[in-house]
Amino acid sequence: MTSVLPNTPHVLTSSRATPWREEGSHSMRSIGYFIAAFAGALLLGIGSAWYMIERGSPLTTNKVGPWASWTSEGNPNADAYTKAHLARSGRLPLTSTVARYFVARTDSEGYRLTSSCEYSIEGRPLNARWWSLAVYDDYGGLIDNPSGRYSFNSEEALRHADGTFRINLAPKARPENWLPSGDVDQYLILLLRIYSPRDTDSSGIGLIPDERLPKIERKACE
Repeated sequence: MTSVLPNTPHVLTSSRATPWREEGSHSMRSIGYFIAAFAGALLLGIGSAWYMIERGSPLTTNKVGPWASWTSEGNPNADAYTKAHLARSGRLPLTSTVARYFVARTDSEGYRLTSSCEYSIEGRPLNARWWSLAVYDDYGGLIDNPSGRYSFNSEEALRHADGTFRINLAPKARPENWLPSGDVDQYLILLLRIYSPRDTDSSGIGLIPDERLPKIERKACE
């Protein structure tokens, strides 16, 4: 027969017995939330800065159809984003009275330019000393092609009797002015350089009328 001692204490098990565990767990969660919030804010800040340097904003760029230009490019008093964009592009910091640069990443309908499609780039005479139109990949590199053609300029592009021109951007050979887009499926960038614009505004910035900028029409896609 087993006897039970009358004064044997009962062993109690309760979450209140280890409050430090709850406090530690709460602290770890708080630290985790803080790290996640900090990382998210950091990534958002980096992404915003990259976009402002790469694409600009209405405060730093002027958009006309598919073409975008940096309004203070070459200005010694330009904002930090414009200076960073110019440094990243590797272009000479020419003032807007000497040269204007226009970049297009889409066609005139707003669709991204891609090497798998064919485009007709039609322009009117530009009142400037010289211009060129070049194509690059999405990273700003030249596109390999058998003909070694990377751009057209105002001296070599074939023009119609009224001074208008058409450049055919396509992966395969086309008549007239053929600008090869390569055989690798990738996004494209067009860069229009206009040197010594003859028309200027009151501040001396070269003026290129909106209607004079080339239209980019998508013709077909593979």
